[in-house]
Amino acid sequence: MNFKKIILSIVIAITYTFAGEIYDLEVTKTDGDKLKLSELKGKTVLFVNVATKCGYTGQLDDLEKLYQKYKAKNFMIVGIPSNDFGGQTPEGNKEVAKFCRLKYGVTFPLTMKTPVLGDKKPQLIKLLVKDGGEISWNFEKFLVSKVGKVVGRFKSGIEPLSTDLKNKIESIL
Repeated sequence: MNFKKIILSIVIAITYTFAGEIYDLEVTKTDGDKLKLSELKGKTVLFVNVATKCGYTGQLDDLEKLYQKYKAKNFMIVGIPSNDFGGQTPEGNKEVAKFCRLKYGVTFPLTMKTPVLGDKKPQLIKLLVKDGGEISWNFEKFLVSKVGKVVGRFKSGIEPLSTDLKNKIESIL
């Protein structure tokens, strides 16, 4: 084996190790049903920590538009409500889901409220932030490729329909 092939093998192994980790997980949706992340293999996924009483809450509308635009191309959004930033998601899980669906028409899955900061954050969040430190505010977005690798991280102020985010999504669909 030449050096180039060895390096390529290592990169592939690392990618699939990470993917195996993410696809081994499951999350609980607001309705109590489980979403096995292995069901997302082969899809491009945008994980977003959402809130109901944040200045960025209006992004839910554009997240739904983004989801509708690309879902036929194996694109998924998973909303992860959290109350970690200023108590901006005080409602219970069912109320969060109802708010998102009725006020913003959200049809993509929402998980149960989840800590996204500190020692109590679940393994999914640990994997998403692994290379970039803690989430800094609500509506931070993590773009994950079809093989389960984080390929983009977008701060709260980056709008869901921004050229940067759409271009990155389109480049990996």
